Amino acid sequence: MKSHPITDRVFDLASKTNKNLSLDELLDSAVARNEGRITSTGALAGDTGKFTGRSPKDKFTVEDAKTIDEVWWGNINQPFAPEKFDALLERVINHYEGREIFVRDAYACADPEYQLKVRVVNETAYQNLFVHHMFIRPEANEIDTIDPDWIILAAPSFMAVPDRDGTRQENFSIINFTKKIYIIGGSGYTGEIKKGIFTVLNFTLPVEHDVLSMHCSANIGSNGDSAVFFGLSGTGKTTLSADPDRKLIGDDEHGWSKNGIFNFEGGCYAKTINLSEENEPTIWKAITKGALVENVRFFPESDVVNYDDVSVTQNTRCAYPISNIDNIAVPSVGPQPKNIFFLTADAFGVLPPISKLTPGQAGYHFISGYTAKVAGTEEGVTEPQATFSACFGAAFIPLHPGRYANMLGEKMTENNVNIWLVNTGWSGGAYGTGSRMKLKYTRAMLNAALDGKLDNVNFETHPVFGVAMPTECPDVPTELLNPRNTWADKTAYDEKANHLAGLFNKNFEAFAGGVSQEILDAAPKASISS
Repeated sequence: MKSHPITDRVFDLASKTNKNLSLDELLDSAVARNEGRITSTGALAGDTGKFTGRSPKDKFTVEDAKTIDEVWWGNINQPFAPEKFDALLERVINHYEGREIFVRDAYACADPEYQLKVRVVNETAYQNLFVHHMFIRPEANEIDTIDPDWIILAAPSFMAVPDRDGTRQENFSIINFTKKIYIIGGSGYTGEIKKGIFTVLNFTLPVEHDVLSMHCSANIGSNGDSAVFFGLSGTGKTTLSADPDRKLIGDDEHGWSKNGIFNFEGGCYAKTINLSEENEPTIWKAITKGALVENVRFFPESDVVNYDDVSVTQNTRCAYPISNIDNIAVPSVGPQPKNIFFLTADAFGVLPPISKLTPGQAGYHFISGYTAKVAGTEEGVTEPQATFSACFGAAFIPLHPGRYANMLGEKMTENNVNIWLVNTGWSGGAYGTGSRMKLKYTRAMLNAALDGKLDNVNFETHPVFGVAMPTECPDVPTELLNPRNTWADKTAYDEKANHLAGLFNKNFEAFAGGVSQEILDAAPKASISS
């Protein structure tokens, strides 16, 4: 393990430093330290403490010469003073004095040309196990030669003093792009580590390497055709990208460079709420010896996890190396994509089940990042509610969304990529009246797009959203392809389409100042002729 001034100081202060422990050693340490227990499948079950999810309001970016004119400052990217960071960093370093720590060197980015070398210092063995799974694991002969680009100090038991440290409350996560240090305190939620480095890559790759960073899954067919899947929770991203006829490149974070697509990670971090072998066989089978399951509970007097028990949180999770999945691409890279899919679960029943986008429309829908919550999912939600997340990952993008959208359009044009908007939500009416699109039809539409069977069919233009809807698709009833045709009450459809268009346009007002005219012109037009 190569020397680094920050971690060398931490090592000198710690009572014991565990460097790059093996999987078995981490499991033994976690159990011995009462950080978790072994489940019936050999996984480690541990709790993350007070925080069972990320705390976005407590995430900050140091504002300095490198970031002041690049970062899109606001509610998501909150500025933090450099002098405050330096003082807090000192306190975090001193916090490790007399403590046993766990350290791991690893990589982010499967493409060696863009690989980021990361050193992570953890207070707990279970968090270090998470790092072992989620980052790319070096070969044994590399581990002692790694000179880290970035340092992560994760100290769940360190509590900030807001009046002194400049934080909002006791917990925090702060990124310093100039010093290449990321500090996390007051929270044991492992997702803060994962998404912190994703945020780092969302800055460094576009700004320094002209690489588009993406919150998406990706797979590759037998003919070497890469496909990319964007979509918020509940849209079917995991299910649709896990295709037995295509190898998985990765399930969550990727880069798109001049070389093609590459995974950022070496593992998967999946939700386990209501997990069963029937509904998510890939995840179910991956939770084997050494996998990490978080905030779950067990059936009485057993070591069998009850994934239906959400008494701790609905955000129960599991982490495991991507090698725990059978059908994966090795290494986790692919050539230039041929097709990109934006997945949405439109509970208003307005959007077509599949439609083709122009570069401008692709930029508009990419920045919009739309899906919808259905009635009953939250208290007080009595009808569908639109949800927008810029670039399908607003919480993790430090630049203006228009920067990513413009890069997407350029790469789409350079590589002649088809971009499709796919509605996995409702047809024949909104939620409560219509019905959810059948998975077999969505699969058939995706397969038709991937196989080129939609290349030569006729398209018609949606009168409000302007997208191109195919008039035919193999193994899909023709009447489903134009959503207006599925509604018994056409006037009601027109009204709902106008309503949704208004929601899109209202949401987009925040981004209008940083996008091209082509993207602005792709906004839906709230007028329909019956």
